[in-house]
Amino acid sequence: MIQHKSPISGVAAFSDQYIATAGYDNQVILWDAQRNQALGRGVHDHLANQCEFSPCGRYLLSTSSDYTVRLWKIPSMQLTAVLGDHEDDVEAAVFHASKAWIATASRDKWVRLFDFKGHLIHKLYGHQKDVISLVWCSETELLSCSDDGSIRKWDMIMGKQLDCIDLGGIETDTIALTAQGSIFAGNDKGQIIRIDSKQTKTIDAHAAGIKKLAYSQAHNKLVSLSYDRYLFLWTVNPDGSLQRLLKTALPNCVWARSCVFLGENKIVLATFGSQYALYDYQNNHWDTQYVQETQGLNALAWFKNQLYAIGDAGVLSINFKPHMQLSGLCNFLLPFGETLICGGQTGEVYDALTGEVLYQHQSPLNCAAQYEYQGRCFAIIGAYTGEGIVLGLTDNQEIYLHNCLGLHENAIKGIAANQDFIFSVCADYSAAFHRIEDFNLTHYLEKAHDKIANACVRFKDQSFISASRDLKLRLFEGDKIKEFKTKHQHSIKCLAVSSDYQFIASADYAGYVFVYDQSFKIIFSDRPTTAGISSLIFKDRWGECMASSYDGGLYPISFYPLNAEPEPFIENEPGVLNIQRHQRAERMAYGY
Repeated sequence: MIQHKSPISGVAAFSDQYIATAGYDNQVILWDAQRNQALGRGVHDHLANQCEFSPCGRYLLSTSSDYTVRLWKIPSMQLTAVLGDHEDDVEAAVFHASKAWIATASRDKWVRLFDFKGHLIHKLYGHQKDVISLVWCSETELLSCSDDGSIRKWDMIMGKQLDCIDLGGIETDTIALTAQGSIFAGNDKGQIIRIDSKQTKTIDAHAAGIKKLAYSQAHNKLVSLSYDRYLFLWTVNPDGSLQRLLKTALPNCVWARSCVFLGENKIVLATFGSQYALYDYQNNHWDTQYVQETQGLNALAWFKNQLYAIGDAGVLSINFKPHMQLSGLCNFLLPFGETLICGGQTGEVYDALTGEVLYQHQSPLNCAAQYEYQGRCFAIIGAYTGEGIVLGLTDNQEIYLHNCLGLHENAIKGIAANQDFIFSVCADYSAAFHRIEDFNLTHYLEKAHDKIANACVRFKDQSFISASRDLKLRLFEGDKIKEFKTKHQHSIKCLAVSSDYQFIASADYAGYVFVYDQSFKIIFSDRPTTAGISSLIFKDRWGECMASSYDGGLYPISFYPLNAEPEPFIENEPGVLNIQRHQRAERMAYGY
């Protein structure tokens, strides 16, 4: 059966005939919109991010973290061209209405123009950060928006920038253009910015960042999706103003990342499951009957000598056996006193052992760490809207909300703590130190990373390590930073440090794991899966760690044989790794 095995990040629709989905399992699937059945699929070498039908419905584009855009024929899903030249993830690609042109947006900060054979026509630079969204505004002009908080207009014949609209530096992930020529932009503050002839008006719409705006010219309606877990439907008035028609909460399986209008009264939405969701806005009805749970794992924890795991389906497992069903995708697991806490896309913090909801936040939760202060135990949880939620623990092991701090202006991607500081890294490349005693900011490093940071961990008493999409590890000691280049070829997703601080491990979206000694010299490498590694933890037993993957697998890794010297890291040629496989018999003993 053709279906997704990891969350769906992008959706597209052609008339009421076809739906396409792009997923974190590298698949691009074409669906019969009337029968909700898969017709065919294509595959990328890495995460598929978004997809788009041509105006004629004969072609489909898909963008990917393998740094390519692929052009497929419909309905055969025959690969027609690969659009290369990108140097980072490609987030968007759009067809021209009448010409054989394709424009692309990449996290390498460039906008590009290709023909249907994959030949590069123009490469346009102006944005200072990742380019996320595109829309054609005329026969020859293109609009782009970026994490640098600007919208830029490009002449695609001459290959030059025509205009730059500054939106105050607030990250802007999505734009839409109406039939009347109004530009609408959604930013990370939950605002919709309306732009007419350079005049801007701000609408305070959502309580968290807006991830997608979708416009229907046929119905003159606009959809906004936000990490506050709501969908708003708007009518665009003749004067360009917006009138909100409805507000509906997203089902737990829906990912507020992508949506598109379908036919007369439906909206197609991305999900964390095997298939897309449908929303009938005329009847206010959600249809998620075809969405099955996917088995991808996102977090691991050792707790009371048992292995806990949780992921996309919100199913907590103990030693590989399902234990508790929670209400949505979870991103972290943290031992906290006599229990485990977890949380994720719904913004809820759970007692993972009982299912009790301990706290409800306004946006998704991403990461967590534990620390002690004056003999008491606390947990700090990082949110997509930049807050740090501090939970305390009473003498009776009761969990309570201690504080909610504004740590960053953007999504917190990693958080760690020692006896003195909370250390956090953010999607806007920054890092921050907040003093535990009074939560005051002591160091803020605006450009701590060259790209988005994905993780951080405590290292020894006064230092921390971070991992970034720029393929580097960084050691932070106050405001001093040491950089270490890695052998990773894809974005580093997660980090772990052994309890004695003798070893550091990093893993990426392509399935590679590297283990380092204290001087950041590689002593071991492995690729236990071709899917991405989502989480790493060191076991109590010396020389072993455990990795979880987006394919649902749990992979034990023996990197330092007991009573033996580590094998030297060998590189056959530049950029080619000699993978040292760990004992497959041990993995089989775990049932994988």
